[in-house]
Amino acid sequence: MHKHHFIATSALLHPHRFCSRTLDRWWQSPQQIWLSSRGVHSHKAGNLVTVRAQVTTEAPAKVAKVSKKDDEGVVVNKYKPKDPYVGLCLINTKITGDDAPGETNHIVFSTEGEVPYREGQSIGVIADGVDKNGKPHKLRLYSIASSAIGDFGDSKTVSLCVKRLVYTNDQGEIVKGVCSNFLCDLKPGAPVKITGPVGKEMLMPKDQNATIIMLATGTGIAPFRAFLWKMFFEKHEDYKVRAPLQMFFPFFLTSSMALHGSSWEFLQEFEKMKELAPDNFRVDFAVSREQTNEKGEKMYIQTRMAQYAKELWELLKKDNTYVYMCGLKGMEKGIDDIMVSLAAEDGIDWLTYKKELKKAEQWNVEVY
Repeated sequence: MHKHHFIATSALLHPHRFCSRTLDRWWQSPQQIWLSSRGVHSHKAGNLVTVRAQVTTEAPAKVAKVSKKDDEGVVVNKYKPKDPYVGLCLINTKITGDDAPGETNHIVFSTEGEVPYREGQSIGVIADGVDKNGKPHKLRLYSIASSAIGDFGDSKTVSLCVKRLVYTNDQGEIVKGVCSNFLCDLKPGAPVKITGPVGKEMLMPKDQNATIIMLATGTGIAPFRAFLWKMFFEKHEDYKVRAPLQMFFPFFLTSSMALHGSSWEFLQEFEKMKELAPDNFRVDFAVSREQTNEKGEKMYIQTRMAQYAKELWELLKKDNTYVYMCGLKGMEKGIDDIMVSLAAEDGIDWLTYKKELKKAEQWNVEVY
């Protein structure tokens, strides 16, 4: 039986629509749960001072494990760009308030069970139309935001969390991302070309006693929504929580997201957990844009990590701790800056030790 402990950090949690009947149908209450969440906001790396120390201690050796990537049941590249699967848009819901910075949508596609995937994988989407050269648009990869059985629990759908990309270039021109705008504009019933699934890097560990640290910025929350949906809202005889479940879950929560429209609905998920485990489940929310650390610095994701750095370093020295990082490219360097200092205090070279963590599948990164 899997006994997963979760410790998660995120800079932006994108909610989704769901009904209480869905939760009632798929909920399985863990015996022991402890969730602590605090606000974080990250657009760029903060300034952290790296402390250098003499490295004299050999890093702890990692034990051999069964690789998650050897699972024969994991499907990869069933559908390719030249012969994609054509699914249908079932739901396309804007999940950010009107005055929120940017627009993010929760989108559900019907696949009729023809696109089997696992939590942590991605699918490709090919936007309709052609590029400036008259050729079909190239596919864009998106992390899957639903568990393997989908939001409806029938293994016939796949969900994405998509931010509409709109920015002004150096020439002052407004540029719109082709695929993100195509997806955010999709109407229910519209066809969509899907490739994949792809990826094994972000698959959940096979370790039955895993402690999982999840770090996300932006729509990087997608694979973790898949992880958590499986853990909290589904019944799996071989995937139960038998031990206390602890989570750090800082996330970006603007006032507009918290107070307006459908974006508030994701909090029903946490409220349901509190109802089912009132003595063992705790949720603390904060408006991250107003939050600073004890030095008055803005609360970037690595700034929040620094507050728990020693605890996290102790966990990372254990063979059953797994880090999952998904989001913006700059986030990993910010985390490295913190861990270099802490590892050096023990005489360990962090970058060398991180290589060992990667070999042991304890350090898993998907950034864009």
